[in-house]
Amino acid sequence: MTDIARGDVARGVVARGVVAKILPFSAVDGPGNRAVVFLQGCDFDCRYCHNPETRALCVHCGLCVPACPAGALSLEGGRVRWDAARCVSCGACIAACPHGSSPKAVSMTVAEVLSSIDRYKPFLSGVTVSGGECGLQPAFLEALLVEARAAGLPGLVDTNGSADFSSLPGVVAAAEGFMLDVKAWDETEHRALTGAPNRAVVANLRFLAAAGKLYEVRTVVVPGQFDAALTVRETARTLVAAGSGARYKIIRFRPQGVRAAWRGLPTPDDATMGALAAIALREGVREVVVV
Repeated sequence: MTDIARGDVARGVVARGVVAKILPFSAVDGPGNRAVVFLQGCDFDCRYCHNPETRALCVHCGLCVPACPAGALSLEGGRVRWDAARCVSCGACIAACPHGSSPKAVSMTVAEVLSSIDRYKPFLSGVTVSGGECGLQPAFLEALLVEARAAGLPGLVDTNGSADFSSLPGVVAAAEGFMLDVKAWDETEHRALTGAPNRAVVANLRFLAAAGKLYEVRTVVVPGQFDAALTVRETARTLVAAGSGARYKIIRFRPQGVRAAWRGLPTPDDATMGALAAIALREGVREVVVV
């Protein structure tokens, strides 16, 4: 993963990050209208992942090249080259990739990222940095948050919580807030769902809540995959115990964008979602959003 030492930010070294894509506008990734920067690479392998192409770096196998109907991909010197000018964003390359990657992820500087959204700036409330998992590129994340704030675009961090943010004070200080996924409270269930432990997630929930840095906590509800009632209850209790005013967004699983093997996972009904929202409210969460 492209990254530099955290100290390089202070020394003025140009930070580079591997960027999966940039959305100039989003009304669902934080308050107001925000640009969203998706960083490439994730250390979770969630069954219901809605951006599975952001999980890994391209291995330049070339399988996506013949799949591109626009001729935007080529294999040169053993590396896949992407021609953005010819790309029609049809998604054929993503569908052809067996590695959870994208040939369209590019290395960018902070200045290049901010330049790409500069013309939209009058219409933006801020920037949200997502992924993949943006915490895997901490130096770039910190530099982007610092420079975005200086440009008048406060930044939110959208994270799976695997990075130890208590050890990244520069990121925490530069961020307007954090949007944290709590996927499952039970350790065994979390491993089955994501392929990773959740100790860091729970630690981040407590740390960020106590620090007043949580904007939102989210749980995607997939019936039969984990104990959603336990997860919502314990997450809500943690928020309230810390005096956090973060809202809790409880999200209904939807199959769009999910890998073929998991598209048949069930979608929870209204009664299930309402019952989970009621649990969070009973525990004292001030704002619960069901989507």
